[in-house]
Amino acid sequence: MTLQHADDGDGRADRHEDEVDRLVAAWRTERPELDVAPLQVLSRVSRLARHLDRARRTSFAEHGLEIWEFDVLTALRRAGEPYELSPGALLRATLVTSGTMTNRIDRLAAAGLVRRRPDPEDRRGVLVSLTDAGRERVDGAFDDLLRRERDLLAALGEHEQQALADLLRTLLVPFDADETGASGAHG
Repeated sequence: MTLQHADDGDGRADRHEDEVDRLVAAWRTERPELDVAPLQVLSRVSRLARHLDRARRTSFAEHGLEIWEFDVLTALRRAGEPYELSPGALLRATLVTSGTMTNRIDRLAAAGLVRRRPDPEDRRGVLVSLTDAGRERVDGAFDDLLRRERDLLAALGEHEQQALADLLRTLLVPFDADETGASGAHG
C-alpha cells in the first residue's frame, strides 16, 4: 500500500509511505510519550543494510566468492600493482585475527587466487600477491556489486546521493574515530 502525501512541511510532495512509516505510526499510537523520531532514519538504514547485504552475497556468489574472500582480494587489489601486501597489512585492512588471516590466505592460495612469496625486505617476512585469476575474479565481482549498488540508489539523483553520503559520513566519523583509537590506525 502506498499513500501519497501533500507537502508535509519537508518540501517534498508525493511521498510514498513505507514500512518504517507504518512502524513509527504504530509506536506513536502505542507509546505517545516516547520520541520515536530516530526510527525514521535508523530503521531505514537497517532495512537498506539488509538489502545491501543480500545484493553483496548474490554478487559474490555469482563470482564464486565468499564475503571474506572478497574482503581479502579487494584489499590486495586496492594496493595497486603488484597487488601485494604483508599478512600484517591484510590484518589491518580486514580487521581479523592473525590465525584467521593465515587460514584465509591458505584457502585463497589453494584456490589459486593468491600466492605467497618471500619478502625481499625482510628475510622472515612473506608477501601475499593477487594472482591473475584472483584479479579477474575480484574485478568481475566488484563490477557486478557496483551495478547492484547503483540499482539500490536509483531512486535518488546524483545530488541526493551526494547529500546522503555527506550526512552518513557526519554520522559515522565519530564511530570510525573510536575504532581507530581503540585498535590503531587501519584502512
